[in-house]
Amino acid sequence: MEVFSRSFKNGEEIPKVYTCDGKDISPHIGWEDVPEGTKSFVLIMDDPDAPIGTFTHWVVYDIPSQTRELLEDFPKVPEVSGIKQGINDFGRVGYGGPCPPRGHGYHRYFFKVFALSVESLGLPPGASRKDVELKMNGKILAQAHIIGLYKRD
Repeated sequence: MEVFSRSFKNGEEIPKVYTCDGKDISPHIGWEDVPEGTKSFVLIMDDPDAPIGTFTHWVVYDIPSQTRELLEDFPKVPEVSGIKQGINDFGRVGYGGPCPPRGHGYHRYFFKVFALSVESLGLPPGASRKDVELKMNGKILAQAHIIGLYKRD
């Protein structure tokens, strides 16, 4: 499986529009070459370089098997056409863009996509990352990611 974005290239800087310094809208994220038997996807975006430990920026689950992308500026609502979003570490539903401490250097932002063997995790909208990961356990067929970078001077 491969993850890509039309908004930034793997290993390069995430444009300001997708951060707390810009419009704080989600970038385009797409995936391809999914394994046979995939029934749904999960997307988790996090920053392992945060001073407090890994910081979760976006949790999306119950993405239908035929879906191959989340478009730029995905709505920050609990559910969109059956696709559910969880609570990020900002305490909000949906996407929360990069916002590292000023002068902290570049942080890495991992956009991880998981192909699952189940159509639904059986969780309501607004679930925590921990709950999503517990329900994914034993159901992951494949996973892939891209990394974007961002720093605030």
